[in-house]
Amino acid sequence: MPKELLPIVDKPIIQYAAEEAVRAGINTLIFVTGRNKRAIEDHFDANLELEAALKQKGKREAAEMVHNLLPPGVECIFVRQPVQSGLGHAVACAERAVAGAPFAVLLADDFILSPGAGVTANLVEAFEKTGNTQLSVMQIDGPGISKYGVVKPGKKPGQVEGLIEKPDFDKAPSDLASIGRYVLTPDIFDILRDLPPGSGGEIQLADAINIQAARGRVDSVVMDGNRYDCGSVDGYLDAITAVAAERRAKRTAG
Repeated sequence: MPKELLPIVDKPIIQYAAEEAVRAGINTLIFVTGRNKRAIEDHFDANLELEAALKQKGKREAAEMVHNLLPPGVECIFVRQPVQSGLGHAVACAERAVAGAPFAVLLADDFILSPGAGVTANLVEAFEKTGNTQLSVMQIDGPGISKYGVVKPGKKPGQVEGLIEKPDFDKAPSDLASIGRYVLTPDIFDILRDLPPGSGGEIQLADAINIQAARGRVDSVVMDGNRYDCGSVDGYLDAITAVAAERRAKRTAG
């Protein structure tokens, strides 16, 4: 099973990311997949047999959830990344589907619980004001900052002068770490096309964003909410606990 389909309480990780994108006003969802990930495409297909079985067992709420995975009018496009060669390469694979428009990137592994419409909606709102690439960032105090790409702030509030990948704690340019939510301008594809392999011999999105930043075209938005790294066992379990607690609190309040 692809890790994106691991459940958090009653929905797979990828479903939460899709719903976050829809809340941000996005109605075309592009999934970049690869080998052994066909099940992601199957998840978003209609499953009439499962719906019927749930209804027959009296589980109408569950059947309704299966039927309404995404609102009407939302289109899903699936693009294959034939070889895993970095996040920048994965983004480049979606160029034709993006069709020259600004677009959001959501990494499902970065599971975020946030109030309101969500982190991606906040990025879209910021983009609409400036037209710049937008990075979602979170504050991290202490040596843990060294696990992330760290923002080098510009002179203006929110401006990004560059991203430093996994710096030593004492050399980190700020306490703002980039996380897996972006709104990117379409010129990123021209940059990625000419970008040489970076760290690990892969095409790194951070390297392309640094070129945009050098042109003064990148801003950051501090995340409102809590992030869980579902790429790790502890982070995944913490996400389940947090969602379960949130659901319990809503039931109690209701």
